[in-house]
Amino acid sequence: MAQRFTLDEIRTRTYKDRDAWWTVWLVDPLASRLVWLVAPVRWITPNVLTMGAFLLGLVTAYCFAQGEYPWLAAGAIVFHLSFVLDCMDGKIARLKGTGSVFGAWLDYVFDRLRVLTCAIALFGGQYAKTDDLRYLWLAAAVIFLDMFRYLNALQIGKVKNDMRRRLEAARGENPGRLMFVEETGAEHPVGAAADIVTATDSTGQERPVVDVYDDFRTKFSAFVKIRNVLIRQRIRAHVFSGIEFQMFIFILGPLTNQIMFFTTLSAALLAAFELLLIYKLWTATRSYARQLAKIGSSEAEAAAAAVATGAEPVEDADDPEAFSTQRTFA
Repeated sequence: MAQRFTLDEIRTRTYKDRDAWWTVWLVDPLASRLVWLVAPVRWITPNVLTMGAFLLGLVTAYCFAQGEYPWLAAGAIVFHLSFVLDCMDGKIARLKGTGSVFGAWLDYVFDRLRVLTCAIALFGGQYAKTDDLRYLWLAAAVIFLDMFRYLNALQIGKVKNDMRRRLEAARGENPGRLMFVEETGAEHPVGAAADIVTATDSTGQERPVVDVYDDFRTKFSAFVKIRNVLIRQRIRAHVFSGIEFQMFIFILGPLTNQIMFFTTLSAALLAAFELLLIYKLWTATRSYARQLAKIGSSEAEAAAAAVATGAEPVEDADDPEAFSTQRTFA
C-alpha cells in the first residue's frame, strides 16, 4: 500500500479551477472520498478506472434496453456511478502524476462509446416498448449533438491557438508568451480591458496581453457578471455542457420516466450554449482582425509570419480546415 493522501491534498491537487456544476455539486464530493480510499492501491490506475467506467456504462445500457421503469431507474443510478469513476481516473492521474497520452485517448474513446451504447439502448428500448418513432429520432439527435460538441470544442481550441500564434508572429513576440485578457485572472473584466497591457503568469513571468473578446464582453456584460459569480464557486460559465447534456438524458429522464421531455430540453439547451460559444468565437475573430490591422498586418500576412518563425505548420496556414492533433479539454 502506498502513502494515503489527505482529503485536503486530494481537493487541492485534483479539483479543476472550473468545472461543470453537476460535477462540482454532485460528483466531486463523492469522487474525492473514493479517491482517498483507492489511491494507495497500486493496481488501481487511471486506465483501470476508465475501463471500469466503461463497463458500468455497458451495465447501464443493459438496464436501459429492458424498457421498464425499474430497469430505467437502476440504469440511471449505474450511469451516475460510471461518471463518478470517469472523474476519478483524471483525479488519480493528477494526484499521482500517472497520466499518459494513451490514457487520454482511452478516456476519450470510451466516453464516446459509452454515450453511443447508452443512447442506442435507452431509445431503442423505448421504441421496442412503444413503437413510437420519435425515440429513434431522439437517439439520432443525441448521438449527433454529442459528436458535434466535441468537434466544436476541438476546432474552437484550434482557432484560438492559431490567433495566438499569428498575433505573436505579427507582433514579433516569442512563441508562447502572448496572453489573452481572459487568461490574466479567474474573473473576467466587464467590457473592454484596454488598460491591461501586461500580466504576470502562474510562473511569475510578465507577459504581453491582447484582448480579442472585448466585443463579446461589452454586448453580454450581464453574462460576464454571472460568469464571475459562478467562477467563485468553481462553476464554469458554460452551464449546460456535454456533462449536463448526458446527465439530463441518462439520469434525470430515466429516473423521472420523462425521457422524451428531458432529452428534448437538454438538446435545446446544449445547442443554445454551443451557438453562444460559436458567436463568442466569431466576435473574437473580428477583434483579432482589428488587432492585426493596428500593427499593419493582414490575416494572411500573420499566418505567413507564423509559418516563417516555425510557430505554425505550413499545412495549418494553407488549409483552413486542417485538424489540430492537440486535445482541448473544457
